[in-house]
Amino acid sequence: MAFEGLSSRLQEITRKLKGKARITESDLKEMLREVKLALLEADVNYKIVKEFIASINEKALGQDVLKSLTPGQQVIKIVKDELVELLGGTESRINFSSNPPTVIMLVGLQGSGKTTTAGKLANILRKQGKKPLLVACDVYRPAAIKQLQVVGASLNIPVFANENSKDVVHIAKQAMNIAISKLNDVVIIDTAGRLHIDEELMNELKNLKANIKPHEIMLVVDAMTGQDAVNVAQSFNEALGIDGVILTKLDGDTRGGAALSVKKVTNRPIKFAATGEKLSDIEEFHPERMASRILGMGDVLSIIEKAEEAFDEEEAIKLEQKLRKQEFDLDDYLTQLRQMKKMGSFSSLLKLIPGMNKIKDLKVDDKEFVKIEAIICSMTKKERRNPKILNGSRRRRIAMGAGTTVQEVNKFMNSFEMTQKMMKQMKSNKGLKNMMKNINPEDLRKLKK
Repeated sequence: MAFEGLSSRLQEITRKLKGKARITESDLKEMLREVKLALLEADVNYKIVKEFIASINEKALGQDVLKSLTPGQQVIKIVKDELVELLGGTESRINFSSNPPTVIMLVGLQGSGKTTTAGKLANILRKQGKKPLLVACDVYRPAAIKQLQVVGASLNIPVFANENSKDVVHIAKQAMNIAISKLNDVVIIDTAGRLHIDEELMNELKNLKANIKPHEIMLVVDAMTGQDAVNVAQSFNEALGIDGVILTKLDGDTRGGAALSVKKVTNRPIKFAATGEKLSDIEEFHPERMASRILGMGDVLSIIEKAEEAFDEEEAIKLEQKLRKQEFDLDDYLTQLRQMKKMGSFSSLLKLIPGMNKIKDLKVDDKEFVKIEAIICSMTKKERRNPKILNGSRRRRIAMGAGTTVQEVNKFMNSFEMTQKMMKQMKSNKGLKNMMKNINPEDLRKLKK
């Protein structure tokens, strides 16, 4: 996962600081040395590391920090604030045209994931109420057009392609006419890439920009390429003048240095981050939330947003009614399990919970939840509604149907019984009040904005 190495190093540094009643200049010097090494190991640009450390040093040496009753926390706050600034300061979103359609041109090297990202971007914008049209302008890479068509079909999003033409400007203009006639308010153009930056590629993109006049030129960057990603971003920005960056494969790069360097080098914001292989695995890039994740402070707001998107309101009301009547059965369990799966992998969700990443032995295998789903689906409706009837022979049948063992079925049923007991406890006002104590009202206010 992105920032894994950097995150563990920085969390260890902040843990040491928290325990300090007073911080001396030598303490700061040692801490900054550790931060510097952590950033360099994460493949952050050296010049950026140097500026970052100098800025922290200047602010941390202030009298307010050294004389503070909680100097460790003050320094941690300074590190977080600088990290947020390095990642972009504030979130930056797409600037939609007041006269649709808004044209978004995706550029980048071959292999950066432009075509898949085009589909992911269209998907997330549709969820925001937009009506996107995908345009296939990669006329060189074999099967590039077909790939975009497959992506579009899987999302039920229209794709415009002209396989009889190699003129990308002509194709894009045709697509614009289609978008206007079909009332598509967003046009996403998937352009060609190369294995390296060359004059031919840049000239084609410049020509496309001059004729189509896109509202947003988004550079798609493979986060796993490290410092090469920064060089690519700089070259594309100088040639085209990009408006923002989409980082892909952020789930696969344990270093994450590209994300920490791209904004500073190009002075262009990271607007989206692709965090997995699924077409739903893309999210708006929030510098403050990402900084919190890196420092092990969690990301509660992202969990809330994912839950709001994944959970059906009617189902939630039904579940509440069942909990009140203490009627939570295996059908309800299966419904909740499937809605949780929509939020992403369980292991990735746990990393967003403050403090959970500090538990080294905590391991969540998403395959276990697939097994649980198979066990429940192997039951009859009567068994799901009344698990108490599950005798030995029934459990053997269920195990065979789920492709597992009776021991696994027994293990799950014991777990489910514990869940039912917890649900009964949560029904009491005390349980709800304890939950509410852990919710920060300020976070909820920010989310509503």
